[in-house]
Amino acid sequence: MTQTNSTVHAVNRLTTRWAARAARAAFGGGGTVFTAAGVWPLLALLADGSAGPARDELAQALGIPADEAAAAARELLAALDGVRGLSAATGLWAAADLPLEEGWSAGLPPGTRGTLTGDLEGDGKVLDAWASDRTGGLVERMPVTLQPDTRLVLASALALTLKWAEPFQEFPGHGSDGPWAGRHLRKLVRTTSSLAPVRVAEGSAGPVTILEVAGARDMDMDVHLLLGGPAAPAAPAAEVLATGIAAACGALPSVGGDALPDGSPGPGLGIATVDAFGPQPRLCVSTVAFSLSAEHDLLQDAALFGLLTATDSGHGHFPGISTSPLAIGSARQSATARFHAAGFEAAAVTAVAARPGGAARQPSHRARRADVRFDRPFGFLAVHRASGLVLAAGWVTDPEPAVEQRRGAAGLLAAPSRSGVRPPAPPSH
Repeated sequence: MTQTNSTVHAVNRLTTRWAARAARAAFGGGGTVFTAAGVWPLLALLADGSAGPARDELAQALGIPADEAAAAARELLAALDGVRGLSAATGLWAAADLPLEEGWSAGLPPGTRGTLTGDLEGDGKVLDAWASDRTGGLVERMPVTLQPDTRLVLASALALTLKWAEPFQEFPGHGSDGPWAGRHLRKLVRTTSSLAPVRVAEGSAGPVTILEVAGARDMDMDVHLLLGGPAAPAAPAAEVLATGIAAACGALPSVGGDALPDGSPGPGLGIATVDAFGPQPRLCVSTVAFSLSAEHDLLQDAALFGLLTATDSGHGHFPGISTSPLAIGSARQSATARFHAAGFEAAAVTAVAARPGGAARQPSHRARRADVRFDRPFGFLAVHRASGLVLAAGWVTDPEPAVEQRRGAAGLLAAPSRSGVRPPAPPSH
């Protein structure tokens, strides 16, 4: 992935700001998952065709000038599509009588182009089929509710499938204490001969233990598990995620397991030098399987995504997209993530729609042993290894019981400034 550091940092900043909101919602339910990497390119393409206050707000949300946004979006999506284990796609569906500005449409990333026919049921099936196909069935529906006056749908899909370099062993077990005490859970354990995967970073809410669960060699991604202090109200949860994101992209230093002192240098982490049969260190990990699905109404926090002014249907905000005035009507994301013994899966579909407006012998060595336990709510990040780009993020409050639960996906929607035209139709692949 050859994406510039400035774009990676811009996407990660949006992820951090979103985490501050999403973590609060996670504590009211069964956790959450979201991906700013799926939303950011669509906001950038909207910014390229916007004008006035809407353009300023989108640029602020993106963290880059609006006149650089389209090129950055194309480069980011192309780079994402080149990441092993990750697939990325875009799609555009427009009403047949909606005139699109040639400069804007020509600058879109390669992808599906289709027509909205006005048949809500038929168009909906086309969009759902696209979402399912582009995510390998992880996201079965486009997160868009078509209306008779829907004029345009702009969508992105991300799907990642990751196998661990060293798989876990799974067994049923009970939580020993804390919020999961007594629950029958799918526990995951493994032991490795290096302390390097565990690190501790000092964040605004105190130390955070970071465990890097490496993807296989033929993958370009890893998953970071993040554990903060035992008290985990919503604000610290957001700060734990922010600390993990900053550490992932090198903006915040962290101390690796080999350099950490004996004792309890981080939450859930114990290190000791013990009698052993060989000099190699050992890292023993205990965590839980989880499966999350989340739906996000982005317009509930429209300012965060630069969409506040753009939702005013009394005006057109995107003259660079069409001479027909358009405004954002809705924006939604569905996201899904699944962490299990063999690997990790996540997917997101983002859609923008617009309408008018050991042996028995004596030990002979001393060796270091580290134990890290994720036995209470924790955060996670799916991270592109080379660049530090966060591809998905979330917070786990409700791990999987012995019976596997269902999955999910992601999406975003937009609408125009006057009413009375059509919805989506079959795209060309």
